[in-house]
Amino acid sequence: KARVEDALNATRAAVEEGIVPGGGVALLRCQKACAELKLEGEEVFGKAIVNRALEEPLRQIANNAGHEGSVVVEHVKNAEGSFGFNAETEQYEDLIAAGVIDPTKVVRFALQNAASVAALMLTTEAMVAEKPQKKSAMPAAPGMGGMGGM
Repeated sequence: KARVEDALNATRAAVEEGIVPGGGVALLRCQKACAELKLEGEEVFGKAIVNRALEEPLRQIANNAGHEGSVVVEHVKNAEGSFGFNAETEQYEDLIAAGVIDPTKVVRFALQNAASVAALMLTTEAMVAEKPQKKSAMPAAPGMGGMGGM
């Protein structure tokens, strides 16, 4: 039931604002708009961070598919339009033609929310996070017993 609701909501979002190539390609293509921004001082560092963050969804998809994320990002970055990496088929292709799409509204909200959280983290003097837990080594295997029955 939840998957049907997700599909219905994604369809509604696509009808509202259209679609973009999926697989992180739409975010990667946003780098061109960032490159055109004329910034000074510390803003330049912020722009570099955003540019790197725009690559991360594609990098993670490639890594999850067993590919080197940096190689895939560079390959897709050197292309144009909806050309990208299809993790399901492990092929580079036109993602819109292959049906790998995202609703524009969903991608936009994800980017806006990520920027909002990042801004909050930068202006907050304290953070609450989970304490990393040490993972102990696996216990030794039990003994195999003797040769008593022989």
